Amino acid sequence: MTMHMEKSTTAGQTPGTEEPPDTGARTQGAEDPHRLTALQGLAALSLDAMASVAYGPESIVLVLAAAGAYGLGFTLPVTLAIAALLAVLVASYRQVIAAFPDGGGSYAVAKRHLGRRTSLVAAASLILDYVLNVAVSVTAGVAALTSAFPELYPERVWICLGVLVLVTAVNLRGVVDSAKAFLVPTAVFVGSILAMVVVGLFRDGPVSTASASGHASALGDGATTVGALLLLKAFAAGCSALTGVEAVANAVPSFRAPAARRAQRTEVALGALLGVMLIGLSVLIGRFHLQPVEGVTVLAQLADASFGHNAAFYVVQFATMVLLALAANTSFGGLPVLMSLLARDNFLPHVFALKADRQVHRHGVVWLALVSAALLVFSGGDTNTLVPLFAIGVFVGFTICQVGMVRHWRGERPRGWRAKAALNGFGALLTGVSAVVVTATKFTEGAWLIVLALPLIVLGFEKIHRAYAQIGERLELGRIPQAPLRSRSLVVVPVSGLSQLTCQALTAARSLGDEVLAVTVTHPTPEDQQAAEALRRDWELWKPGVELVEVPSVTRSLGRPVSAYVRELTQTHPGTQVTVLIPETEPAHLWQRMLQNQRGSVVAHAVRRDTDAVICRLRFRITDDVR
Repeated sequence: MTMHMEKSTTAGQTPGTEEPPDTGARTQGAEDPHRLTALQGLAALSLDAMASVAYGPESIVLVLAAAGAYGLGFTLPVTLAIAALLAVLVASYRQVIAAFPDGGGSYAVAKRHLGRRTSLVAAASLILDYVLNVAVSVTAGVAALTSAFPELYPERVWICLGVLVLVTAVNLRGVVDSAKAFLVPTAVFVGSILAMVVVGLFRDGPVSTASASGHASALGDGATTVGALLLLKAFAAGCSALTGVEAVANAVPSFRAPAARRAQRTEVALGALLGVMLIGLSVLIGRFHLQPVEGVTVLAQLADASFGHNAAFYVVQFATMVLLALAANTSFGGLPVLMSLLARDNFLPHVFALKADRQVHRHGVVWLALVSAALLVFSGGDTNTLVPLFAIGVFVGFTICQVGMVRHWRGERPRGWRAKAALNGFGALLTGVSAVVVTATKFTEGAWLIVLALPLIVLGFEKIHRAYAQIGERLELGRIPQAPLRSRSLVVVPVSGLSQLTCQALTAARSLGDEVLAVTVTHPTPEDQQAAEALRRDWELWKPGVELVEVPSVTRSLGRPVSAYVRELTQTHPGTQVTVLIPETEPAHLWQRMLQNQRGSVVAHAVRRDTDAVICRLRFRITDDVR
C-alpha cells in the first residue's frame, strides 16, 4: 500500500521545483556508458551534414543550369566558397564549444552577448531547423526508396511514419545506442562517397550514363553569361549542405569527459569529411561535364560515371537512401538538449529539462517526433513541399552565433582576439547574406511560413517566461517564508461500500487528520437507494468510529457532488486544512488496470478543479498471492 499526495492549485508547474538539468559543466565519468565518444558523436550528430552532400551539390547545379553549360563551369568555384564558409563555421563552433560547454550553440552565445530577445530568435530558428530536418531527411530517404521501387509510392506517407517511429524508438533508448545503430550506415556512406571520388579522379570520362539515359535535360538554353545574382543564388542553395554543422555544439553535454575536447574533435572531423566530399563531388561534376536531368539525382549520375552501372552503383544509392532517412537523428541528438536549456531558463515547460535513466530528454524526443509526424502528414511525404522551408532557420542561427562570438572576443580580449573576431565577422557577413538571399528567393515557395513562425515562437517563449515569473512571484521564490503553522486537519474519504480497501483508507485518514468524515454519494433511483440503505446498515454494524455522510445527487455524477461537499466544508470550517483521501486498488498486472472503474480519477479531477483541498490518493496493491 502506497500513498501519493498532491496539492491542488491553479498555477500548475512552478519554477524552482525541478532538479536542474545535468549539464556538461559538471564533471562526468570518462567511461560513462550513456555518453558519446568522439567517433560515436560523429555518427549520432553528423548524419544531417553528411547526408546533405546528396542534395547540396545538386542544388548548386540546378541553379547554375539556368545559364546553360557555361554556368555549370562555376560549380567548383561556388563549392570552394561554400567550403571556405564551412571552414569558418567549424573554426567558430570549436570556439563556441570551448566557451559554452553546457551546449546550446547559438542560443547560449546570444544569451550571454546579444541579449534575451536575440537569443530567443536563435533558439526559435534552431527549433524550426531541427524539426524540418527530421521531415526533410525522412521524406528524402523514402523518396530514394520509392524511386527504386515505384510500387511503394502510394504508401510513402506510411513508410515515412514507420521510419520516424524507428528513429524515435532508437533515440528513446539513449543517444549512445542511436550512435551505435547508425555508425555502420554512416561509415558505408562516407566510404562509398570517398571511393567514388577517388575512382572518378582516375577516369578520363564517364564509365556509364545509363542512369540518365532517356531522361529530359534540365539545362538552360542560349545562356552564355553568369551574373552575380545567379552566383549568389547558387551559393545560397548550396549552403543547404551546411545544415547540421551546429549540432555538435548544441549537444556538448552528451559527450564523455572531457566533453568539450571530444566535441571539438568531432566538429573538426565533421568539417573535414564534409569539405572533402563536397569539393570532390564538385570536381567530378566538372570532370564528367555532368548535366542535370529530370528524375535522376546528380549523385546517382556521378556514381554511374565513376563505378559504372553495377553493384557499386547500387551500394551508393542504398547507402544514400539509408543515410538520408536516418539523418533525422541529428535533430534527436541536438534539439532535446536545446529544449532542456530553454526549460531551465523558464522559456519552455520544465518537463523538457527532465532526463530518463539513459540520459535521454525523453519529453523533447517525443515532442520532436509528434511535430515531425504532423509535418510528414501535412506534406504528404513530398520532399519538395518541405525543402523551400529548410535551411533558412539554420542561417539565422549561424549569423546570430557569429555576431555573438565577435562580441565575445571583444569582451574577453584573449591573445589573437582580433583575428578571431575578424574570422567570425566574416562568417556572419557570409551567413547573413545567405539567409537574406535564401529567404528572398524562396519566399513565395513557402519561406513566408518561416518568416511568420519565427516571431510566433519567440512570443510563445516570452509568454511562458512571464507565466513562470508570475508563479514565482506568487510563491515568493527566493525569499525566506514565514515559519510553518499547524492548522486543524479534516480528512474526507469517499466510499461506496465496505471492504479491506475502506478499512485501510480510514486507518490512513485517522493517522493524517484530527477529524475524519466518510462520504458516499446517493442517487434517487430505487436500486441506488437500496444500495445506500445496505451501506448505512453495514456501517452501523461495523462501527468504525467515523461518521458516514450521505451526499445526494439527482444525476449519476460522482465528482461534482463530492467537490461541492468539500467546497462547503472549507467555507464552514475556516482555517481548517481539508484533505480528500481517495482509496484505489492497484492490480498486480498492467492489463488488469483496464478493469478498473476510474472512480478515483473522476473524484480527484473534480476536487482539483473546484477546490483548494489537498488530494491524497491511497493505492492498495493487489498481489498474486492474495486468495
